[in-house]
Amino acid sequence: MEQQKLPNVTLALVLSIFSYICCCFSIGIGGILLSGIALFLINKDTKLYSENPENYSNFSTLKTTKIVAIIGLVLGILTVIWVIYSIVSMGGWDAYLEQQKDIYEQMGIEID
Repeated sequence: MEQQKLPNVTLALVLSIFSYICCCFSIGIGGILLSGIALFLINKDTKLYSENPENYSNFSTLKTTKIVAIIGLVLGILTVIWVIYSIVSMGGWDAYLEQQKDIYEQMGIEID
């Protein structure tokens, strides 16, 4: 019988890689969401593989994708914790936004 590929591995890998990028641009929340979706798809494929392991050829890619998704999830959680800590230690949301505005102005980016 011809071996086939697990259906969600490629999509889960793409979501896992994008979760790294989203950690930087969405205060960690995007990274958590994308990694969570990737882990859900990975779990689905793991169950599918465990039913008939001889039918599928890319289980090693699935394991790699799971590691990438877990790292993305951890980075997203750490980013959220860091942002919450920054907000609390600065004295609130307004002080945090003021500091972010100052950082952007130093980089030459104007925000209104």
